Amino acid sequence: MVYTVARKIDPELIPPFPTLEFETEAWKKGNLKVAGVDEAGRGALAGSIYAAAVVLPPDEPDLEKVLFGVRDSKQLSYPEREQWAITIREVASDHAVGWVASEVIDQIGIAGAGVLVFERAIAGLKHQPGELLLDYFKIPNLSIPQLSLVKGDQRSLSIACASILAKQARDQRMVELSGLYPDYHFEQNKGYGTPEHLEAIDKFGLCPLHRLSFTEHLLQGKLFDF
Repeated sequence: MVYTVARKIDPELIPPFPTLEFETEAWKKGNLKVAGVDEAGRGALAGSIYAAAVVLPPDEPDLEKVLFGVRDSKQLSYPEREQWAITIREVASDHAVGWVASEVIDQIGIAGAGVLVFERAIAGLKHQPGELLLDYFKIPNLSIPQLSLVKGDQRSLSIACASILAKQARDQRMVELSGLYPDYHFEQNKGYGTPEHLEAIDKFGLCPLHRLSFTEHLLQGKLFDF
């Protein structure tokens, strides 16, 4: 298996907002460079997949207060993610974003691209982390200790920060690229398979940003009967 999926968790054990519980446990063990890692764009029909790695400072006493309001990126609006991304970059002791283009996703598959994008984000850090916190997944063949958390972006503050940086970077890029392919309205759908996006594919066909491996079955199955 490419990914190891974590076990389920009782919903009542999920806190109302992400905390530093898992980071603190690692810091107490001497792992002061703990990186939260998360991805964005895995299920999109077009565009790259992105991942971010965020290392929060263990010696900042008001860290949870400064980052209060940070949530899983899907729970925040586009303007909120834009603003939080600025704060996270200022507060983090280390952070990096990596991406894998749609043509590479077609070549190696989304599972392989998911591993590669995590590796690129981690490699982009200034210093190798001593431990990784991930939402659901584990990265194979990696010597760095990893902790895979169900609903990790809702439980770990560093994973939530990574989810925001990954999604903000990807959304920003899709908005930039929307000018090249205005028929698909990527500035609105960010490459995901909304009804309007599917209608555009049915009308105009695929553009170079589309993942052929994702959309081919839609075309073959004639799923554009609106």
